[in-house]
Amino acid sequence: MQVLQVQLEVGPDPAEVGRARRWARSRLAGSGIGDDEPLAETLILLISELVTNAVVHTGCPAVLRMLLGGPGVRVEVADASARGPARRQAAGDDTGGRGLELVDGLADRWGWQREGAGKRIWCEIDRADKPADCGSTAREPRMYL
Repeated sequence: MQVLQVQLEVGPDPAEVGRARRWARSRLAGSGIGDDEPLAETLILLISELVTNAVVHTGCPAVLRMLLGGPGVRVEVADASARGPARRQAAGDDTGGRGLELVDGLADRWGWQREGAGKRIWCEIDRADKPADCGSTAREPRMYL
C-alpha cells in the first residue's frame, strides 16, 4: 500500500490551530476517511493538541505532517524549539495542561525526537483491519480525568 505524506506550514499564531484543523479535515476526506468517522475525530483532536502545543509553548512556526495509508495514520508536528515536551498536571478548573495526557490517551503510540536545532513530536493511530460491522471491536481510549 502506498503512503501519502502531506504537510502544512503553521505560523506562530494561535489562530493557525483552526486553519490546521480545517486543512487536516480536507486531507483526511481526500484519503477516504470520512468527517463523521471516529478515526477522523480522534485525529483532528490530536492535531489540535499538537499544533496548539507547538504554537503556544514555543512561539515558533511549525510544520504539520500527516502520513496516510498503510496500517495507520501518523501525525507529526516539527518546530524550531529545542525544548522537549513536558507533561503538566492540570487542576480541576485549569484551562491548560491536559494536551499530552490527551495525546497519550488517544494515540496508539506517540513520542518525540530532536531534529536539527528543533524537535518533532509524533503520534500514530492504527486503522482497523475490518469494518465495524464485521465484528471488530474499537480500542477503548485511555482517558485521564
